Amino acid sequence: MTDIGFAHASGVTVHTVPAAFQQTAALRPDQIALRTVGGTQEITWAEYATRVRALAAGLAKLGVRHGDTVALMLTNRPEFNLIDTAALHLGAVPFSVYNTSSTEQIAHVFANAGNKVVITEQAFLDTLRASGAEVEHTVVVDGTAEGAITMAELESDPAPDFDFDAAWQAVESGDLATLIYTSGTTGPSKGVELTQSNVIAQVAGLISGPLPVGFDDRAVSYLPAAHVADRISAHAMSLLTGIQITTVTDPREIAAALPDARPTVFFGVPRVWQKIKAGIENKLAVEPSPVKKALANWAIGVGIAQAKANLAGQSSLVLGVQHKIADALVLSKLRGALGFDELKVAASGAAPVPPETLEYFLGLGFAVSEVWGMSETTGVGTYTEIDKPRPGSVGRPMDGVELRLDADGEVLIRGPIITPGYRNMPDKTAEAIDDAGWLHTGDVGTLDADGYLRIVDRKKELIISEAGKNIAPSNIENAMKAASSMIGQAVAIGEARPYITALIMLDPDVAALRAKDFGATDATHAELARRKEIVDEVKEAVLAGNTKLSRVEQIKRFVIVENLWEPGGDELTPKMSLKRTPISTKYAETISELYAATPPDHVINVK
Repeated sequence: MTDIGFAHASGVTVHTVPAAFQQTAALRPDQIALRTVGGTQEITWAEYATRVRALAAGLAKLGVRHGDTVALMLTNRPEFNLIDTAALHLGAVPFSVYNTSSTEQIAHVFANAGNKVVITEQAFLDTLRASGAEVEHTVVVDGTAEGAITMAELESDPAPDFDFDAAWQAVESGDLATLIYTSGTTGPSKGVELTQSNVIAQVAGLISGPLPVGFDDRAVSYLPAAHVADRISAHAMSLLTGIQITTVTDPREIAAALPDARPTVFFGVPRVWQKIKAGIENKLAVEPSPVKKALANWAIGVGIAQAKANLAGQSSLVLGVQHKIADALVLSKLRGALGFDELKVAASGAAPVPPETLEYFLGLGFAVSEVWGMSETTGVGTYTEIDKPRPGSVGRPMDGVELRLDADGEVLIRGPIITPGYRNMPDKTAEAIDDAGWLHTGDVGTLDADGYLRIVDRKKELIISEAGKNIAPSNIENAMKAASSMIGQAVAIGEARPYITALIMLDPDVAALRAKDFGATDATHAELARRKEIVDEVKEAVLAGNTKLSRVEQIKRFVIVENLWEPGGDELTPKMSLKRTPISTKYAETISELYAATPPDHVINVK
């Protein structure tokens, strides 16, 4: 494995994450490194370094050694960063567990990882214990619990004669830095092994590419730490570059937290961007002043028109003047209200995002880089350059990364960001990474003339219709979601079927807001899913989405499901990807109704 170096701001080239952290902490000791919303907790880099030293000694007292795994089941809070970083300094392998994990999933992950220590909160203790997973030590960070030690006890009870400096200096670039457990959409989750070198290469690529950040930058940590995006773009990025992190315990509160955190760099999965967009639309919908509403809608419309003109290279003098006025009167104030008044760069990734959503935010004045990657690429593999946005494309490969398409269009990628393999699963590793080092991603793509990548869909998720047509479901689903914020999730159905149908879940916040318009504020979500007003609105969105699709892709019938799909539930992974096979099984009866000769009333025909 090539030894990758990271040119730290201190002027020293480092090769491991602990070495980078030591440089970062020494360079600006008094700067705030970690904080919570509202600043109720603020930890400087000097305090961070002191506590990491103490926590590493405490973990050593529990028997954690170089190469050992340490599990963390925590919400986004400074204690995660502190303990994870301490484990890294031992040469240990900290990894996170999704807070929505079932007892069976925890048992599988712990057995695969082989950890003897788990760091957690009181809220997760019952689930952890019910899993039957065997651990020797449980550390609780938010109080006391029977059979567990507190974080304070861990921090104040060091291993005798522990040599902290010798421990972190013994960490090598080929050592594992973490495990990222895949969401398990197609079977038991796999533990993606990421080395110190993988992390160094990824952060170096991000800084030279989509996220050029440094000490004066700010980010938020709100996505699960079990997801590669938060572990790399927030946690590891902070350790290597010194960006300030504001932790947001509940990801549903991210919109409320942004005005406090005022990030200069922000990564959002598509659903987050869509929720922010829906929030803006909802506020405008209830704006009591017709003049203010009209002005805001005009300004946003001008912004989107300017963004589209810029993308097409067709901006005009008149539109440019209108845009300056719109930005001064509305758009700049809107960015401030969102907490994005100092945002330098935003990124969207982890799933396809509708091009219309990107155009919307470009219109509001955000530079948005769409990125593509996976756990196996340590996060980002390709990105669109900030000054060359291209909605619908995920851009060019990161520096030092090679990319090509296989004969069937599958995206192959190799380079220093590629995992060495899956933990204790050599057969799965051999399936994914060939003898030449190419990772077979499972994504199907196309390449533009200048090497910009477009993702068509997942290789195993392409719908093959009854007529033998290969159809990308995400293209259909995004067309519907882009047409209305009322549609929270959509699943295109059509495998071996004569036409495409869909299951649609309402966005609960938008549905509840719309309920005020027709006096149904006491209605349950299931009742709203049956309301004619909402059914008609969804139907209009499906019709609008169909206009952007070819005839064979268009939705002919749909059903609005009455239950909510939660991350980590039957229908969605923790990162909100669709679990297509479980959905097909759970909704088999509903799917049959969609194709019935005489469908029931809740099946909506699209004319």
